[in-house]
Amino acid sequence: MPDYGISGADEGEGLLPWEWAAERLSVSHNYMVATTRPDGRPHVMPVWGVWLDDSFYFSTGRQSRKARNLGVNPHCVISTDRADEAVILEGVAEEIADRSSLKEFYKAYKEKYDWDLEEMGFDKEPVYIARPRVVFGVRERDFTGSATRWTFDNKVVSG
Repeated sequence: MPDYGISGADEGEGLLPWEWAAERLSVSHNYMVATTRPDGRPHVMPVWGVWLDDSFYFSTGRQSRKARNLGVNPHCVISTDRADEAVILEGVAEEIADRSSLKEFYKAYKEKYDWDLEEMGFDKEPVYIARPRVVFGVRERDFTGSATRWTFDNKVVSG
């Protein structure tokens, strides 16, 4: 990660493979979602979610602060639940309008959390897909050699 003064970063020594980040995005139980209020103040809340098809899916109440924030500014930051093996995704969240496309999300969510969103009546609330623009990964035990940044352009990982 250039600009952090970490030795070896420019040469790619010790960089983490994308599979490392994708695994943590998949297995994390709790995620933090940061959004921006209309007046510019930050807002962070925990959510449950699913990493599916190289994107992060989550649901929230339509009147929640994060849903209202995303309605004004869809840019967000999502982090996994382990700071010692941190994965931070910067992206854009979009509400999924075609509810029929959510079958895989509902299935994966139920498998992961033992919570059936459809059965519980939450299937009327918005579901967001956050597509990554930039993802950062770093392991605490070797942060000077593992800090990695992946950039996404048309769903292709580089970096």
